Amino acid sequence: MLLSLAGALIFLLLTGTIFGLVRSRDAGPLLRFGNSARTAQIAGNEDIRVFSGLGRLRIPLVNSSTLLLSIAFPYAANDIAFTEELAVKINDLRTIAAEYFSALPEEAIVQIDEETAKQEILRRYNNNLRLGRINALYFSDMMVIDAY
Repeated sequence: MLLSLAGALIFLLLTGTIFGLVRSRDAGPLLRFGNSARTAQIAGNEDIRVFSGLGRLRIPLVNSSTLLLSIAFPYAANDIAFTEELAVKINDLRTIAAEYFSALPEEAIVQIDEETAKQEILRRYNNNLRLGRINALYFSDMMVIDAY
């Protein structure tokens, strides 16, 4: 019994090794287990991920309040140059968002127009980026904390 089990195991290992040597290097995986919540496969095998490397921003506002905000956006993970540019420009992207919100007049802080803010920050981000473009922004944890 043990001898036949060992023989089957050796057969499987040899078969897998031969298959691995014969298979082309650029072939995709045979099986996928699970699905990452942050990764989605779309047409053309483009791997889309969500960039959330900016973290939670603490932005001081003109009325002495603080805005807590997290910004995320989708990007093509297989675009290595753009991915590297995003990693290098994290501080620039944080500064752009902070400058936008800290320059808002006091009346606008009471009722921040999220869509207008997204479009303006998206425009500023894309003006700063050279190797790719961001198509959409997502705000989460958007909260104004009063200083009073």
